[in-house]
Amino acid sequence: MRVIGLTGSIGSGKSTVAQILREMGVTVLDADALAREGSEVLREAICRRFPEVCETGELDRRRLGQLVFADPQARRDLEAILHPYVRQRMAEATRQAQQRGEPLIVQDIPLLFETGRERDFDGVLAVVAPTELRLRRVQARSGLSAEEFAARDSSQVPQEEKVRRATWVIWNDSDLESLRARVRGWLEGVRDEARA
Repeated sequence: MRVIGLTGSIGSGKSTVAQILREMGVTVLDADALAREGSEVLREAICRRFPEVCETGELDRRRLGQLVFADPQARRDLEAILHPYVRQRMAEATRQAQQRGEPLIVQDIPLLFETGRERDFDGVLAVVAPTELRLRRVQARSGLSAEEFAARDSSQVPQEEKVRRATWVIWNDSDLESLRARVRGWLEGVRDEARA
């Protein structure tokens, strides 16, 4: 079984690529979904560290995001709470897929390079797009301001560095059908490599 890491900067279209891979029959494990799950499981620990985001009794995710992307130490503290949970759940799901005999697993991890995880995979696929296009996508999707986008983008490894360090790169600078064709071509290539 090959385990491949999938990553990309904010607004690159990484989640769209993950969805296309699922549609093509690939098991894709989503670190963001597991982090959301973990934020519920570990809510008490998060609220102890960040009481200002739990004033209503519920976790205010938007406020938490604003806080951690404005303060590197706060971000490290949140990651220290969530990342062990996410890694454990990813490892469990990967073992289950291996037991089912699946030939390829993709782990969708936004902070893959930031957390030094590239050595954990048989290869890393980076999804990239021009910065202006990424900003427009993020504003349309979640209404973040240009300043909020810039804060999140600057908290990540620069896109150029991701391109340099990745095993494969998919450019997402056109329409959905072009992206789908690029993903299909990448997947066929990976499957051909596995058969060789």
